[in-house]
Formats: sequence, C-alpha cells, structure tokens
Amino acid sequence: MMRFLLAGAGALALLTVGSIARADDGRLGIELNRLDAQEGACQAYLVMQNGTETAFSALVLDLVMFDPEGIIARRLAVDVAPLRAGRTSVKVFAVDGLACDRIGRILLNDVLSCAGGGGEALPDCYDRIDPSTRTDTEFLN
Repeated sequence: MMRFLLAGAGALALLTVGSIARADDGRLGIELNRLDAQEGACQAYLVMQNGTETAFSALVLDLVMFDPEGIIARRLAVDVAPLRAGRTSVKVFAVDGLACDRIGRILLNDVLSCAGGGGEALPDCYDRIDPSTRTDTEFLN
C-alpha cells in the first residue's frame, strides 16, 4: 500500500492509495474526495481512477450542482483530461460564486467530450463512469 503526503490550502493530508475507491476493471471511477472553501468559490477535488486500458486525451464532464434544497445552483463543464490508462490522478476545479456548504449534491449530467489517447472519439464514455464521494455531498449520475 502506497502513501503520499499532500499539501495544499494550508493543510496536509495523507492519501493512502490502497484506500481509494476503485472502479471495476474497464470502468472509470470518479470520486468527489474533498470540497474546500475558498474566497468566493468552492474548490472541488476529484480522484480519477482509470481502470480501463484506454488513455483519455479529452474528457469533459457536464456537472450540475444542486443546493441543499434541491434547486440547481450551478452548471459547469469540467475538463479532467488527460488521463493515463490504468492510473489514478487528482483533478481540481473551482466552483466560482458558490460556497461549499451550498452544494447539496452534484449530478454527472453528461460527458460533453471523450477521446482516446490518439484523439479518436470514444463511444459510451458516460456509461463507463462510476461516481462516488467521500464528502457529505452526494455525487451521482
């Protein structure tokens, strides 16, 4: 089991790679790992576990954030590429103008762009994704 020490936003975190929720072989696991309050924004950390034999040169997710009352609060296109085949990586993005405590759940609404390592369009990318969360915020498709 490998352990890594991560530093960011004034805090240290120990990431144990063996503890990351793994997608089944042939699947792409996307874990909402952490939400950090930033001035005027919420910073989201996604742990991407590519359990496929495909490298992704393009992968743009259509994410919809709902407030705690279930009202749509924000919609974002988030580019999480590149992803290497069979590897785990972390992607970070900001949700400007929305506090973390105002995100009740996140919906993976669609995949807007999906291409293999050679730039070829890949079919059924949405169906390959297994979303999960380690936060109090639900993450679903």
